[in-house]
Amino acid sequence: MCGIVAVASREPIADDGRLEAMRDSLRHRGPDDAGIWWSEDRRVGLAERRLAIIDLSPGGHQPMGDHTQDHWITYNGEIYNYQILRRELEALGHRFQTASDTEVILESYKEWGVDCVSRLNGMFSFILYDIKQMLLFGARDRAGEKPFFYWHSNGKLVIASELKALMKDPAFPRKIDGMALNYYLAYGYVPGDMCLLEGVRKLPQGHALTFDLRGEQLRAWPYWSLPEPGNGRSGDPRELAERLEHLLLDSVRLRLIADVPVGVMLSGGVDSSLVTAMAARASSGPVKTFTISFPGHKDFDEARYARLVAEHFGTEHTELAAEPATVDLLPKLARQYDEPLGDSSMVPTYLVSKLIREHATVALGGDGGDELFAGYVHYAWIDRQQRWMRHIPQQLRTAMAEIATYAFPVGLRGRHYLMAVRDGVPGVIAHVNLFFDHRSRRRLLRGGRFPAVPEPEEFRAGLCRNGGTPLGQATSVDFRTYLVDDILVKVDRASMLNSLEVRAPWLDPRIIELAFGQVPDNLRAVGGNRKILPRLLARRVLPRGLDIDRKQGFGLPLTAWFRGDWGRFIEEVLAEADDSIFDRAFIRRLIRGQRRGLANTQRLFGLTMFELWRREYRLAA
Repeated sequence: MCGIVAVASREPIADDGRLEAMRDSLRHRGPDDAGIWWSEDRRVGLAERRLAIIDLSPGGHQPMGDHTQDHWITYNGEIYNYQILRRELEALGHRFQTASDTEVILESYKEWGVDCVSRLNGMFSFILYDIKQMLLFGARDRAGEKPFFYWHSNGKLVIASELKALMKDPAFPRKIDGMALNYYLAYGYVPGDMCLLEGVRKLPQGHALTFDLRGEQLRAWPYWSLPEPGNGRSGDPRELAERLEHLLLDSVRLRLIADVPVGVMLSGGVDSSLVTAMAARASSGPVKTFTISFPGHKDFDEARYARLVAEHFGTEHTELAAEPATVDLLPKLARQYDEPLGDSSMVPTYLVSKLIREHATVALGGDGGDELFAGYVHYAWIDRQQRWMRHIPQQLRTAMAEIATYAFPVGLRGRHYLMAVRDGVPGVIAHVNLFFDHRSRRRLLRGGRFPAVPEPEEFRAGLCRNGGTPLGQATSVDFRTYLVDDILVKVDRASMLNSLEVRAPWLDPRIIELAFGQVPDNLRAVGGNRKILPRLLARRVLPRGLDIDRKQGFGLPLTAWFRGDWGRFIEEVLAEADDSIFDRAFIRRLIRGQRRGLANTQRLFGLTMFELWRREYRLAA
């Protein structure tokens, strides 16, 4: 795992230390080594901060060139099938100088060109420069596990793993993008290729780009997309469960390959417990497992389930008891999350990452299972809502939505559900996990000064696939928004702040293809039953005493903490929120509503993280 930076320009770039400063702002992503490479004409520079995982020798140093010195790469991630690709390339006549997966990408490009990316099974962001073609080629993995920001202006392209590296360039404009802010307020994250900083873009999951220095042409395209949904096609439950078991076992086996200690993030839920089961089967020695507990907060404490799984598989288990985290942690996380994130589970994710890093350099997690196999509660809600909406006249549904929008206060549980009753499936999906709806965003933002076209709800609804089932549409939208722009961002930034690499076995491309292309709805979620296929597997391989039917997210007892130091800190921060952006009176109403029992903790947390982020990076509206 690494931090990468690249610059490319139509004019030679002065050696003013700027590239080195950008690189070293990412030291937390790679404390083991650092490197810089410049093209002979100084129009292209590549830089790297390295966390050594595969091939710990100096041979794994980056940026890396091939033996001809015509191709250079800086790369963040892991290619899990690199040994298979290496053997294939050797049979085609390629020769290797190192044991690293980095060199496999270089030789793959030389053999298959930009199409090489479709052969890679891994999590990655990389930038490769072809000197003879004067072509910069970059790509991001299918799920979007690894970040890729880029800024293209005045004939110059700058790419980096994190925004803080781009902001080391004095020419970089520190201005908030109004449209992206509107989206952040809607969902607590910025989706797609948008960025909260004006002029910056994110390369979406499953995309590649090229920058031709001869014509200064920048092109981005999808090299992969989700398979067509299986929808109502029948499938044999036992056969599909066996296939899932085989794929998950092989995925875990591949992700255990490392030249450093590896552990498992074990929450005690189905996904991480199945990863632990497969790791115990694939590993030659005891597996190291780690969890975090919340003493005194039973609804959030999964530690007892994690202990049960650990004892069953004989793992070396470590548990961290999390007392209310000091509020000093929030500015630190705001600094690390280049774009603010409204997901408070970043805090336990950071804490467990810090714990694991004391014992291991790599950890396997359970992310992705909910989006692939329909584990979230809202999937059942979407199904129920569609069924009972058919029995309510459209005129009455419209009236219910209007009452919810204009008469009910923000934070009233069920308000967004009622607001969505007038709409079809896409509109209902658009209102899932909505922080601020259209009207409340207009009240929150000063004078409605940040219009967005399309509105966030319209954007999310537009991602729904025509002809897909409600469940298929909902899981597809979550995979392309919530998973990549919230969950995976949360895990990447929190783990990398601790120089820990986290791998996600559930996001192996073969498992993604199985879940979306072959598993029918009745083996994903039906009525109140969710994640049906993984639970069929869990009943076979996990301990009998484990409650596999519960659903508990990796969250904080934020409502309880809000009544103490956290609440006071949040109120102090928001009392000084930039009043050129936000209406402070509206924020005060949110706080009063929270005190009266409304559910505004996540909204207030999201606003706090935005304000801390804005102050840290001295950003203008």
